[in-house]
Amino acid sequence: MENFKDAWIVICDYCKNNMTDIAYNTWINKIEPVGLDFDNKKAVLMVPNDFHRQTLERCYKVLLEKAFKDVFDSDIKIEFTIPAEDTKEEKEIEITDNGYEYTFDTFIVGNSNKFAHAACLAVAQNPSKAYNPLFLYGNSGLGKTHLLYAIGNEIKKNDSSKSICYVKGDTFTNELIESLHRANMSEFRQKYRYADVLLVDDVQFIGGKESTQEEFFHTFETLYLDHKQIILTSDRPPKEIKTLDDRLRGRFEMGLIADIQPPDIETRIAIIKRKAEIMDIEIPNDVCEYIANNVKNNIRQLEGTVKKIKAKNNLDGEKPSVKSVQNIIADILNNDTPPEVTVEKIIEEVARTFNVSAEDLRSSKNRSAYISGPRQVAIYIVNELTTLTQEKIGQEFGGRDHSTVKYAIDTTSKKMKKDSKLRSIVDDIIKNCSI
Repeated sequence: MENFKDAWIVICDYCKNNMTDIAYNTWINKIEPVGLDFDNKKAVLMVPNDFHRQTLERCYKVLLEKAFKDVFDSDIKIEFTIPAEDTKEEKEIEITDNGYEYTFDTFIVGNSNKFAHAACLAVAQNPSKAYNPLFLYGNSGLGKTHLLYAIGNEIKKNDSSKSICYVKGDTFTNELIESLHRANMSEFRQKYRYADVLLVDDVQFIGGKESTQEEFFHTFETLYLDHKQIILTSDRPPKEIKTLDDRLRGRFEMGLIADIQPPDIETRIAIIKRKAEIMDIEIPNDVCEYIANNVKNNIRQLEGTVKKIKAKNNLDGEKPSVKSVQNIIADILNNDTPPEVTVEKIIEEVARTFNVSAEDLRSSKNRSAYISGPRQVAIYIVNELTTLTQEKIGQEFGGRDHSTVKYAIDTTSKKMKKDSKLRSIVDDIIKNCSI
């Protein structure tokens, strides 16, 4: 099937909205769609190795099957393969890349983003001399990542010798932890401190993590003093990232700060038409207007709607109409609603913030003070953000009893009233878990 790769993008969006960022980036993002035999209802997906395949089979196959059914309205059998098993038969269905490229040409400019767009274009055309650093902020799905990549692509197009380094805030933390564990900090620092352009997405995730912020500060200083370009994105401005180190906040604020707001209806219609043009599908004006009037706050949702229209059109040949897109919009809005915050996501974010392991937070054996404080914070946040009873919360943390859970909640609550720094850390963790 020629358009499996288009459908795969929609499937990935479904998975992304139903699991944590770490789980998605670790397991789903590394899958390569190989082929889809719709007659036999079979999809072949390539994964890096057998361990990856076993984990997907055990933990994420059900989610992937739900995603396939959501896109194709049919039960699809999933088969995982690894490179050594990649046979000619499995690859006989060619996948063409009609993928969407993050460039300035494909970015639709409107009143809500024209200042940010102009700033990004200036940086791309004159790196390290226009605005340095450049800090973009706004809600998820408004185009921050698009602009970030567009800057990198433009700089690379103008000078192919430039070294462009992109990283997400939580990935920077995870790589730092791994480098410390392997005693391989020189390689880590060489990767980031020798870049000509550093693009950092969701930088708010480094807030509250002392060792991460210390390393990032020195990386920032090295690049800035060497006249290298730094671009950062966040869901909020530096002053609202309460757990951000004052030194870093000052550095982030000394450049240009630009916000991006939700697009107005004219911009939304233009975005839909542009996405349809890129994906080579004709969407009538009345359908464009209907989508724009019902999908209002998120460009990613608009793109997802067009992708799903394209996927379904390729399957049944039906031309887009207001009636045919009603269910698609309902599915997109439902899938893009932030999923319920899970215990796993909370524990992962607490673990990253305090530089401990998720396993130690859950463990009933590790009772050291180094772990008990972060564990009490995790228990407190689970109690705040989920509907679990205190007995169920105890089960998530190594089978602790109700009285231990209550003590952890009460202790954290009392500490937060006396310690404004802890209060800010907990607030930022809650915000990060809700993204």
